[in-house]
Amino acid sequence: MPDQAGTDSKAGIDRRSLFEAISRVSLGLAATAAIAEQVKAAPAEETKADELEDFKYDIDSEKGWVGPGGSAKEATVKQLPVSQSIAGVSMKLDPGAIRELHWHALAAEWAYVLTGRCRTTVITPNGQAEVDDFEEGDTWYFPRGHGHAIQNTGPGECHFLLGFDNGHFSEFGTFSITDWIARTPRNVLARNLNLPESAFGQMPQKELYIGPGKVPPAVEDIRNADLQPSQSAHKFRIGKMPPRVFAGGEERIVTQNEFPIQTTLTAVRMDLKPGALREMHWHPHADEWQFFVKGRGRVTIFGSHGRVKTEEFGPGHVAFIKQGYGHFIEQVGDEPTRILILFNSGLYQEISLTNWLGGNPNSLLTTNFGLNQDMLDRLPKKEVGILGKRS
Repeated sequence: MPDQAGTDSKAGIDRRSLFEAISRVSLGLAATAAIAEQVKAAPAEETKADELEDFKYDIDSEKGWVGPGGSAKEATVKQLPVSQSIAGVSMKLDPGAIRELHWHALAAEWAYVLTGRCRTTVITPNGQAEVDDFEEGDTWYFPRGHGHAIQNTGPGECHFLLGFDNGHFSEFGTFSITDWIARTPRNVLARNLNLPESAFGQMPQKELYIGPGKVPPAVEDIRNADLQPSQSAHKFRIGKMPPRVFAGGEERIVTQNEFPIQTTLTAVRMDLKPGALREMHWHPHADEWQFFVKGRGRVTIFGSHGRVKTEEFGPGHVAFIKQGYGHFIEQVGDEPTRILILFNSGLYQEISLTNWLGGNPNSLLTTNFGLNQDMLDRLPKKEVGILGKRS
C-alpha cells in the first residue's frame, strides 16, 4: 500500500497533466477559431456581395401635399430607403402664404431658396428672436427644436429646398402650433394665453401646415421688444460667397467654420460646365445627399466587391451616396448643371484619387499598377476638383 505522500504526488502529476491537456485543447480551439475568422474575412471569389441599393429618387414624382397656399414634396427613407441620414423637401409658397409656426423634435432644418423671396422667424431656447428676409441663393439653418415659421414676402411664388439631418424625419410629422392648440382643453388655453375660451373656436381646429395669407410689410418688428436679437445668425448667403474655381466649374462649400450655427450639416453648391467631370473621390466621414437644380448629370458610385452603379439625374432628382463610397459626376448635355449637396457633418472631408496617388512613391505605384516611368509622370499629383471638357 503506497504512502500518503506518494499518492498526493501522483495525484498532482495527474492533475497537472489534465490541466496541460485541457490547455492544449483550448489553445487549439482558439487557434482554430482565429483561423476560421481569417478565412471568413478573406476575399472569396465564390462569395457574392449584395447588389448596390438604388440611390436615385425623383422628388417631383411624389404626390406630396397640395393645398391653399402652397405645396410640399419630400424624400425620406420611405421614398429612398438608402438615405438613412438625410431627408429633403421641395416646398412652394404662394405670395403671402405661411408655413405655420412649428418645430422639429428629430432633426435640424437647412434650406436653400431656389426662386422668389421669403421671411423666417425663429425663437431660440435662450429667449432670443430673429427675423430674416431671404432671396434666391440664400440659406438658413434652424437647430433641432428651435421654433420657427416661413412666409412668402412676394411678389411671386417662393420655392425652396429643405434638408434635414435625419433620413427618417418626415415634414408631415412636425410639431405645429395649430395642431397643439386644437388638442388642448380650452380652459387651459384661456389661462395660458389670456383669451376667452370662445376665441379658440375661431382658430383652426386641426393642423394648418401651410395656409394662405397677405404679403407682410417690408419691415416688421417682433411683438416683444424686450427680446434680445439672436447672437447666432441663422442666415448665410451661399450664392454671394467666393467660389472655388476649376477648369470645369466651381463650388461653394459652407461648413460650420463659415456658418457657425450649422453644426450638423455641410452644404455645397456645385456648378458644372458642359462636359465637366467632378473627379473621382470619396468622403471618409459623411454621407452625401444631392439635389439637381438644373441641367443633367451622370453619377457613378463604387461600393467595393466589384460593385458599381450609374444613374442619370435631372432637375428635381435626388441622389444619395453612402459614407466612404467612391464616386464621380459627369455633366451631361449642353446646359450647365447645378447641384445642391448636403453632408451629415458640420465639417467637410474629402479624399480624391489624384491626391491619393500624389501621396505615394513611384516604386509603390509601379508595383501596384505595373506602369512605367513615362506613364507615372503623366499622373496628376494633386486634386483637380472639376475637370473641363475634353478637347
